[in-house]
Order: sequence, then structure tokens, then C-alpha cells
Amino acid sequence: MGVNGNAAFVFNRVLQRNTHQPKGLRAESEALTTTIVTHLNFGRLREAVSILFASPLPFPFSLYARLFQMCSTNAAIVEARKVESHLIATFSPTPPIFLLNRAIETYGKCGHLNDAKELFEEMPQRNGGSWNAMITAYAQGGCEKKALWLFSSMNRLGICANEITFASVLGSCAAVFELFLSKQIHGLIVKYGFGWNVILGSSLVDVYGKCGFMSDARRMFDEIENPNAITWNVIVRRYLEMGNEMDAVVMFFKMIRANFRPLNFTFSNALVACSRISALLEGIQIHGVAIRIGYEEDEVVSSSLIDMYAKSGDLESARGIFELPSSKNLISWTSVVSGYAMNGRLREARELFNEMSERNVITWNAMLAGYTRFRQWEEALELIFLMRKETQDVDHVTLGLILNVCAGLLDVELGKQVHGFIYRHGLYSNLFVGNALLHMYGKCGNLRSTKLWFYQISHWRDKISWNALLTSHARHGLSEEAMTMFGEMQWETTPSEITLCTLLSACANIFALEQGKQIHGFMIRNGYEINVAGRGALVDMYSKCRCLEYAVKVFKEAPSQDLILWNSMILGCCHNRRGRDALRLFELMEEEGVGPDHITFQGVLLACVYEGLAEIGTEYFNSMSNKFCIIPRLEHYESMIKLYSRHGLMDELEDFIKRMPFEPTVTMWTRVLSACTEHGHSRLGKWAAEKLNELNPSTQYHFQIMDTSRGCK
Repeated sequence: MGVNGNAAFVFNRVLQRNTHQPKGLRAESEALTTTIVTHLNFGRLREAVSILFASPLPFPFSLYARLFQMCSTNAAIVEARKVESHLIATFSPTPPIFLLNRAIETYGKCGHLNDAKELFEEMPQRNGGSWNAMITAYAQGGCEKKALWLFSSMNRLGICANEITFASVLGSCAAVFELFLSKQIHGLIVKYGFGWNVILGSSLVDVYGKCGFMSDARRMFDEIENPNAITWNVIVRRYLEMGNEMDAVVMFFKMIRANFRPLNFTFSNALVACSRISALLEGIQIHGVAIRIGYEEDEVVSSSLIDMYAKSGDLESARGIFELPSSKNLISWTSVVSGYAMNGRLREARELFNEMSERNVITWNAMLAGYTRFRQWEEALELIFLMRKETQDVDHVTLGLILNVCAGLLDVELGKQVHGFIYRHGLYSNLFVGNALLHMYGKCGNLRSTKLWFYQISHWRDKISWNALLTSHARHGLSEEAMTMFGEMQWETTPSEITLCTLLSACANIFALEQGKQIHGFMIRNGYEINVAGRGALVDMYSKCRCLEYAVKVFKEAPSQDLILWNSMILGCCHNRRGRDALRLFELMEEEGVGPDHITFQGVLLACVYEGLAEIGTEYFNSMSNKFCIIPRLEHYESMIKLYSRHGLMDELEDFIKRMPFEPTVTMWTRVLSACTEHGHSRLGKWAAEKLNELNPSTQYHFQIMDTSRGCK
């Protein structure tokens, strides 16, 4: 230890003197003590230590203790080394152990664990306090494993730990998720009679919760006779981290009913839990508690309230808190921008974003995530260029979002540039970024690069990586290859529900009924909980494979049918030319109180096409906007043109074309021209031919009525 690496040794050599001073020097010692204390009272630590270091006289133990304390507070490592050297030299060969223990504590708090370790090892005698001080220094200095090793050595030597040591060791156990040792320490705490200690009880709740054993954490919490605010904060926090958000909220309200005043971080944890499970009502109640006890303007609480309201979709309430004088900080600005962006109010989000005087990478990511979520790729790209111009600060989330933009724009060249940036900056080993690269290459159709990158990340890829690979092949019509890859996947990892849904879609695309059944059986045998998406994929697969009875069975076995499942079943009937059954299902869906969407009407109109129900189809089309407030899309107009064309309703077709809110596409006009040729409607046919020649001048279209007499004799 020392100013230059070994201070204790150097100073000891300088200060080796006879500690038995004449009695006449006692007055001088007292005078110097008074001077040193005066300097300390005025915060002049360096001057106080300089006077002590220059004197060969011994000083009162209380003065050394105070000096060590002030060195700890000010992280004054040089002064701490001087005080320790003076102590050892003056009281050699038996300096007071308790003061050497204070020196170890000081070195630990200053972050110089090597000094603490050297002093601990050189001590001629040690007591329990010495071990406790060294263990605490390791624990507080981030050397948890060394702290646990030293505690084990201490325990083997039969040296008793105190409450502080137990608390430090439990903190180290929590940091490295050492559950087995934690339970042994729990036993020692009970054995030594420290079970009543609320700090140790809170530490045990913490370590059990961090190790994922919330039942043990809750049992320990319930055994604490007088939990304090920190104990309550720990149990709420651990429930939140383990994904038990509702339990976290329940514990918060139990704390309030027990008349405890929550910490600001307890409020924050409870509000985060509410935002994750969209528990807006509970969040409002927590807001009321915060107002009642004067926490609404606390920076931590106000930022959490803004985030909760924003994520719950109540942007007005979030904005109201944000406008409070004490609430505008970087965190709250980011929460409001994120709230508006993720709720689709991108213009307002961008206005707030532009008003910010300070931004960090999280702020940029929040705005970019809003653009990508709502597929505003051009705006997202513009923001990326602006970000690169204003800051060099990017993280793995930024890169993942940028790669999503490249995928959305189908711009593989830009994606390759991002890949190069990732490689140059050593970020390629981040799995989130690696999977985003897989998704980008797959979405852009560059399957060669997809496979190459997939094999390059073979040492750290996961289920998401496999799913991206399988999806990319299934999306581009290579369903058989996707099925082969599924077999390879099972040697490495267990497929997720998302992967299985992807494979079911692949089976549907190639009408592979047997493979689809095998996947269905795999899901049942391995205990997969078949959720709504899974049932929808099964219904779709069985329907497209012309096995409608199995599709119906899967549909009926669902504990509840939501819109996705109804849509899958309606479209399934259409695939099997069972249009009237599809329409009957639509009626049942309405009776069940499930509102349709644009996909539902795509199936309904397709059913009308198959069954030739032009009048009913027209009614359904009109009801989209009149009754259900759904704006018809391109595919709905295409279905109506197909309906009128197939069944020769040319006047209705002409009227429908004229009332369309946009110009028909080439495909639409081509279908109209074919219908007019078949059914002999010259006026509309000539119009369709003219429009096709305008839209596609390279190919000349002519209207000619089909001659059906040649086939007759």
C-alpha cells in the first residue's frame, strides 16, 4: 500500500521511532491534537493529516478514528495511507486492531481493494472485525466472489460474523445469484440469533427474489415482524423484475394500508408494473396516493407517472403532469415523446422531440421506434440521417431499429452499410443486433446472406435467430426448405410458439397436410399452450389443405374465440368454396359481440363471389363504412369488381367503377375488360381498353365482343 504502490512499507521505514516519549511531550501532543481537530472542524483534511504525519508523537485513538472516517467520506486515499502508516509506526509492534479495521474499511470505500488486502494480510493479529471489514470492502467494491470466498474461509476458522458482514455477503450472493450459499447463510443468521434484524430480513427477501424464488422471498417477507419502507420496496421490486406485475401492485397497496410511507422508488416500481399490464385504474389510484403524501412533484415519481399514463394510452393525463413546473427533465421528455409516438400520434411526438434542448440515445430511439411501428419508413430514414449528423451515440436498440427500417424499405444495400458499421464497432456479437440483421436480409430476399450470417452467429444464436431464418424462407416460397431447417433446429434448441406458427404457415403454402399434422402433434405432445395465434395458424393450415373438419374442431376447442380466430375460420370456409358457411359464421360472430375488421370483410366478400350473392355482397360492402366505420381497402374493391364481373352484372359494375374514390388499377381494368368481352358490354369495355392503354402504353388493348356462335351448330 502506498502513495507509490506500497505506502505502508515506505512510511513505516520513515516513521520507525521509539514510541515511548518523555512525559514533557504530552502537552505538545495535546496542542497538536487541538490544532488537528480544528482543521478537521473546518474541513481541512489535508492540513490535518500533514500535521499528524510530521509528528512522531502518538495521538488519541479517537483522533485516528475520526481521520479515517473523513478520509472515507472524501475518498482521500493518500491521506488515508498516511494516517495508517503513522498509526502502525507509532504503536508498533501492536497497533490497535480496531483502528486497523477502520483503515481497511476506508481503503474499501475509497475503492482501493489492493491496499485493503495488503493491510489485512500483514496484520499481526486479526479479530472478527478485521474479517468483516475485508469482506465488506470486497462486497462494496464489486468483487462478490472474493467476498464469498473470504466469508467461507472465515466460517471454516470458526470466526463469527456480525450483522454487517451477513448483509454484505447476502448482497454478494444476490449479485452472483448464489442461492445455495444464501440458504446456508440464512441458517447461520437464525443460529446466531439475528433473525429479528430487519436489514438482514430485507437482504434475504432480496437475494431470494433475485434468484427467482419469489415464494421463498414472500415467505421471508411475511416472517419479518416489523418491515420498514426498504423491505416493502424490495418485495415490490422483486415481484416486478420476476414478471409478477399484479403481485407488485397488490403489495404496494398492502403497504399503503399498513400505514407505511413508500419511497419514491417504490412508487416508481408500482407504476412501472401498472404500465406493463395496462392497469390504468390502479395507476390512477397510485397517482392519488402520490398527491396525498406530496410526491407528485418528485422527479422519479412524476417521470414514472408520465410513463405509465403514456403507455396506457392516456396521453392527456401524461401531458398534464409533464406540464408541471418540476416535471420537465430528460426522462419525462423522453417518456412523453415515446407515448405519443407509440400511440400513433407521430406529428405531435415529432413536435415535442424538436422542442427538446437535450436528447440522449433513448430519446432518439423512442422517436425512431414510433416511425418503425407505424411503417413510416421515409420519415424514419430522415430521422436516422439527422441523428447521425447530430450525435455519434448509438446503441444496440438504435441499430436494431435502423435495420428494421432497411427491411421495411427493402433496401439491402443500406442494410449492408449498417452491417459494416456494426462490424467496425464490434457490435456484431450482440444477439439483438444479430437477429435484426437476419430479419433484414431475410425480408429483403437476400437468403444467401441470411444463411451466411446465421452460420456466423452459430455460437450465440437463439430461438429468435432460428425463427428469422425459417420465416425468411417460408415468406419467399421456400416452405420445403423451411421444414428441413425445422428438423435441424430441434438438435440445437426447442422451437417457440412463434416458430411453430411460421411452420404451420409454410405447410399451408405448400398444402403439406401430413407435416402440418405432425407439427400439431408436436405441440400437443410437448405441452405447448396453443394460444390464439397458434389456433389461427392451425385453422389456416387445415383449411388450405382441404381438411375443413379439423379446422372446425380446432376452432370449437378454443376456450374463447377472438377476432383473429373468427377471421381464420371465415377465410378457411372460403378456401374450401363454402361461402354460405362463411356468411353464417359472420352472423354468429356478430351475435357473439365480436366486431369485424377489414380482414373479416375480405372473407365475407370472397364468400359472396363464390356463391354469386351480388346483392348481399353489395349490402356487406356498404355496411363496412355505414355500420362498422371501416374504410374499404383496395382488396375490397377488387372483390366487388370480381363479384359483378363473374356474374355478368355489367350495369352494377359500371356504376361501381364510377363511384370508386380512386382510379382503378391495371388489374382491375383488365378484369373489367375481360368481363365486358365475355358479357358483351361495349361502352364499359371500350372505356376499360382506353384506360389500360393510358396506364400501360407498351401493350395495346382492344375491346372485342366474344363470338359464342362458333361453338354452336
